[in-house]
Amino acid sequence: MSFDETLTRVRDLAKLANVSGMDFLAVQVNLTGEDGGVFYVEVKDGKISAEPYEYNDRNCTITMSTNDFHKMLDGKLDPILAFTLGKLKVEGDIGKALEFAKIVK
Repeated sequence: MSFDETLTRVRDLAKLANVSGMDFLAVQVNLTGEDGGVFYVEVKDGKISAEPYEYNDRNCTITMSTNDFHKMLDGKLDPILAFTLGKLKVEGDIGKALEFAKIVK
């Protein structure tokens, strides 16, 4: 799956996410390996967006392989297990990373 297809999939999941009452959240996702890239997911004022750019004022950065990210989106890899196994690295606010995991589940 290409990076653009991954981003489209994230945007589709974002449309389904209930972010009402959620505080500001800005997470940058760095996908490594084949078809990797960088995008961010932002929750602000009850709206969610996903864009293919770096986010300088982010709460946290998540780095993982594209393959593992797709497994996580498919429900085949639990984000907490991925973190424990070192397949998902978090830089910054881990609490915000957990909020992000709820969005993509």
